[in-house]
Amino acid sequence: MSSWTDTPQRYGRISRGFHWLMAALFAWQFAGALLYVSIGDTALTKFVGGSHLTMGFTLLVIVVLRGAWALVSLKRRPPHTGRLGRAAASGHALIYAVMFVQPGIALLRQYGSGKGFSPYGIPLMPERGSKITWMMVPADLMHYWLGFAFLAVIIGHIAMAAMHQFFWKEKVISRMT
Repeated sequence: MSSWTDTPQRYGRISRGFHWLMAALFAWQFAGALLYVSIGDTALTKFVGGSHLTMGFTLLVIVVLRGAWALVSLKRRPPHTGRLGRAAASGHALIYAVMFVQPGIALLRQYGSGKGFSPYGIPLMPERGSKITWMMVPADLMHYWLGFAFLAVIIGHIAMAAMHQFFWKEKVISRMT
């Protein structure tokens, strides 16, 4: 039977739940972005991408919860050991940093746009009607490119997990599945 909490040998149900829920939501986010880039503004793109802001906010909430859980569980979690332990820790730190910065940039742009934002009907930002250009500029410059850079980091994360599992015979994937 699997434990709810982390152990030095394996991540618990809570950590695994956060990981795979976020993986699914990021897949949805990237699907919408890639559809928009590849086929433009279509009904399919609007269906998948129409939830982009709300899903981004949801991911931010989950990353805060996941980060808090990781800190509480730090001494019980599987350690980053082996040949590339420091690189793995740095890669995970980069992933967490982008998971905080990317939605923060989007929220800054949303507020600066003057448009309201009410994810799940919860009014977070009232509509103002006027724009604040200096708030929109960083997101206009960075959100798109940081998103695709993050996709590259995620692909690298998956590739390194596969390398550890299949090439170096370190059973890291089984810790998170």
